[in-house]
Amino acid sequence: MAGFRIRGPVEVRAIPHPAVTVGLEFGDRPFDIQGAAGRLRTESLAAGLAFSAFGVRVESVACVQIRLSPPTAHTLLGLPLEQLGSSVIALDDLWGRDAPRLRERLHEAGTWQERFALMTTELSGRLPAGPVVEPEVAFAWRQIVASRGRISVRDLAARTGWSRQRLWSRFGSQLGLTPKRAAMLVRFDHAMHRLVRGHAPARVAADAGYVDQSHLHHDVRAFTGITPMAAADEPWLAVDDRAWPAVAQPAL
Repeated sequence: MAGFRIRGPVEVRAIPHPAVTVGLEFGDRPFDIQGAAGRLRTESLAAGLAFSAFGVRVESVACVQIRLSPPTAHTLLGLPLEQLGSSVIALDDLWGRDAPRLRERLHEAGTWQERFALMTTELSGRLPAGPVVEPEVAFAWRQIVASRGRISVRDLAARTGWSRQRLWSRFGSQLGLTPKRAAMLVRFDHAMHRLVRGHAPARVAADAGYVDQSHLHHDVRAFTGITPMAAADEPWLAVDDRAWPAVAQPAL
């Protein structure tokens, strides 16, 4: 969970990340989202694990943003992530009137600590009632993250005791993308953070398990629509770092 306030106008491109992103803007300035599915103006959003890169513009932003692991998001959002898929939707469509009520309470709160407490209470209240993923699916996700996307579907299936077909089907229906695509996403995210820190593409490709630099180039373009160097220069990670700083500090 993170909170940040940025004076605008602000324009960034959201890049796929191995988490489900939930955002609530409480300054009465909606997100103006432009993506493959068209335009969406909303003061709350939920972005599925498999979303494509999309542009976001706001005049200014006061926002609480949460990154949810897919198994947790399955429970908190109240639906299998396959139904969310690659979409970016208004959180109001999932939580109904609870979403605008929560935004109003966030607006009225005097400090970030109060806002985080409100969000924690809201999320904690949804956990017991929400659906849960199967233990094998949650285990497979943890293995993908721990290996930085370098584990094979065959090995995953062997460790869960399921067939490859069953793992493929159950993982996809509950988390919204296949195990192979999940591994690609986790590996891409790790590689992009290395590139942003200035590491050489050839070294990143080798260390991240890509066949070669062209393989890295192919995957980055598949997730972002642009080249690795262009993606590394975009401001999305700069905003990211303000929300999730490398060194713990009070929220902006």
